[in-house]
Amino acid sequence: MKRSLRALLFATGLSLVGSVSAALFDREVVFSETEIQNSLLKNGPQSQNYGGWMTVSLREAPRVTLGNQEGRVGIAARLYIALLGGTPIPVDVTGTAGVRYDDQHKAFYLENPVADSIESQAIPPEAAPKAKQAINSLIANYFRKKPVYVLREDGSAEEIAARWLLRSIRIEPGKVVATLSPT
Repeated sequence: MKRSLRALLFATGLSLVGSVSAALFDREVVFSETEIQNSLLKNGPQSQNYGGWMTVSLREAPRVTLGNQEGRVGIAARLYIALLGGTPIPVDVTGTAGVRYDDQHKAFYLENPVADSIESQAIPPEAAPKAKQAINSLIANYFRKKPVYVLREDGSAEEIAARWLLRSIRIEPGKVVATLSPT
C-alpha cells in the first residue's frame, strides 16, 4: 500500500513539475499596434470591380486598434465606391476581425474581417446592403492576401523562435501577444 501511494505521489509530483517547468520556459513575443500599422502602410491600394456596375477601392491602409473589443482587432477605413463608372463616393467603414497565424508563411493575418458599419451621405438606403456586401468582400480579400505581421528570419531571438515554437495568440489592448513554448 505504501509503495502504491508513493508511486502515485511521485507520478503526481512529476506531472506537476513537468507542467510548471513547461510554463517556466514559455516566452512571449509582443507585436504592438504601431508595428502592425506600419506593416499595413507598406501595402498598396486595392480595388475590386463588380461586373462593371460597381468598383470598390481602398486608397490607404486601414487603421487598426487592438483589444478595444476583447480578443478582436478593430478596423477603420475610408473606401471609395463608384457606381457604373461614376464619381467615387467616400464611405467610412468600421469593423472587427480576429487574428490567425499561417505557419507556412510564418505570418499573422486578420481573420474573418467584418464591416460592422458603413457611413456615407451619398449612398442611398436601398443601395446600402449591396455596398456593405461589396465592402465585406473587399476587406476580406485585402486581409486574406496581406499579412499584418511577418516573423522574420533575421529578427530578434524570440521572433526566430516563434517561427518554430508558436503555441497561441491573444489580442490585448494595444498589442498582439504570441506565446512560445517548447511543448
